[in-house]
Amino acid sequence: MKNLRTQQEQGIAVAKPMLIGAAIGLTLISIFVFGVDQPNPEWPKYWMVRPLIVVPLAGAVGGLFYAFMDYQATRGFNRTLAVLISLVVFVVGLWMGTVLGLAGTMWH
Repeated sequence: MKNLRTQQEQGIAVAKPMLIGAAIGLTLISIFVFGVDQPNPEWPKYWMVRPLIVVPLAGAVGGLFYAFMDYQATRGFNRTLAVLISLVVFVVGLWMGTVLGLAGTMWH
């Protein structure tokens, strides 16, 4: 029974940073996507779907990396270094997701 509880706690420990990362990504890309009043006619009809999917996925992967580094910190890795590396990976991943999501539309 104890092993089952530990597995459930680990699942929650991974899901929470992923959801937070996805929410941050969705919030940031929503500012750009919903701020466009008149899109360029050359863009596809549903141009905003790709960034609204790709950027939150990139944020979720950044959150997953944070959970991995948090796990490594509990096993003896320097906690401060783990948080700094996680932050850098999250920001770079979110930037790359934004570029990939907006490529061909707002990002030339």
